[in-house]
Amino acid sequence: MPTALQMASDDAALAAAVIRSRKLLNKRAMVAAAASAVPVPGLDWAVDAAMLSRLIPEINREFGLTPQQLDLLDPKKRDQVQKAVTLVGSVLIGKFISRDLILKATTKIGMRLTTKQLARYVPFAGQIVAATVGYAAIRYLGEEHMKDCIRVAQQAQLEVPLLGYAAPG
Repeated sequence: MPTALQMASDDAALAAAVIRSRKLLNKRAMVAAAASAVPVPGLDWAVDAAMLSRLIPEINREFGLTPQQLDLLDPKKRDQVQKAVTLVGSVLIGKFISRDLILKATTKIGMRLTTKQLARYVPFAGQIVAATVGYAAIRYLGEEHMKDCIRVAQQAQLEVPLLGYAAPG
C-alpha cells in the first residue's frame, strides 16, 4: 500500500500538501501520545477527539477540500468533487467536522484504541504501549485521510492550493 507522499509524487502541489499535512499530523499525534500516557480514564479519548476535530479540517484545507473552499468552485467542478468524494467513500471531506463524524472515522481504529485503554493499567510499560498506540492511531487516521484527499483531488482533477508554501524541490 503506497504512502500518501508516494501517491502524490507526480504532482508537486499534491506532494506539497502532503508534506504540510504531515507536519500538522506529527504535532497532533505527539500530543495524543502524551495524553495517552497519562493514566486518567477518558482523557485520551477526549484529547484524540479534539485533535482529530482540528486536524481533519486543517488537512482538508491543505488540499482545497473545506466546505468554504468548495463553495468557491464553479458548480461543474464542485459536482466533480462531490462525485469523487462519494466514489472514495470519505465522510470527512468537504464537510463541517462534528463529533459524530469523528466517531465514524475512529471506528476504523476501534481495536487499537481499545488496546490503548487496556494497556494503560499495566504500570509504566502499559503507559508506553498506550502512548505508542495513541500516536500510531492518530497517524494512521491522518495518513488515510490524506490518501482520501489525494484520491478526490486526482479524480476530480482539482487544482490544489499552494497556500503560500513553496513546492518541494
